[in-house]
Amino acid sequence: MDENAVISVKDLTKRFGSFTAVDRISFEVRQGEIFGFLGANGAGKTTAIRMLCGLSRPTSGSGQVAGYDITSQPEEIKRRIGYMSQKFSLYEDLTVTENLTLFATIYGMDRKLTGPRIGEVSATLGMDGMMNTLARDIPVGWKQKLAFAATTIHRPEIVFLDEPTGGVDPLTRRKFWEIIYRASSEGMTVFVTTHYLDEAEYCNRISIMVDGHIEALDSPARLKKRYGAQTIDEVFRIVAKDARRGD
Repeated sequence: MDENAVISVKDLTKRFGSFTAVDRISFEVRQGEIFGFLGANGAGKTTAIRMLCGLSRPTSGSGQVAGYDITSQPEEIKRRIGYMSQKFSLYEDLTVTENLTLFATIYGMDRKLTGPRIGEVSATLGMDGMMNTLARDIPVGWKQKLAFAATTIHRPEIVFLDEPTGGVDPLTRRKFWEIIYRASSEGMTVFVTTHYLDEAEYCNRISIMVDGHIEALDSPARLKKRYGAQTIDEVFRIVAKDARRGD
């Protein structure tokens, strides 16, 4: 195991009856890395993430996240990560400040630290002028920022982002990736899935999952060289051309 790895899995498998959603995947993610987890719908990405987050018990295989075992220590893992799912929901009838306070409480933050941390987050994201605005009344791009802030309010070691930019415009997507880069530069590990393959170019390394297996894993530059491709989209089409599951 790489001594800098904060995520490490070996032969991780998840079955639902006779269906194998995740089939013996193995990989490591280093501290501060932006790790892209790619695959078509049905490839097994979300199932894998749920196991890594301590939300679903593996059928077999092993894994550690932030130094804790995903099978025997899921509650310890949950305290040390942030998880922004595809359906992550803010509380629309609460203000920005109230949303952040609520999520800080959910993550078990000390009340004395919550106020200063919210102030720090609002300044970093440039949200000072809307802290008393209801979440439902802020623009979509700001909602993305607020969701990320809520997910990371407790300074997690690792943040899992499951298609965080789905359904937003290109400008908003780019601004969101600026936030991801900032978090990574401060030492946070970012594990991200996306359907926008141009975003994969921003990752330090990416894996491509096909029918429950990881079929390719390397830096974007090395993958493009290996497959003789100009873009990650081309790489993905080559790697996933024989996929039986997904879109």
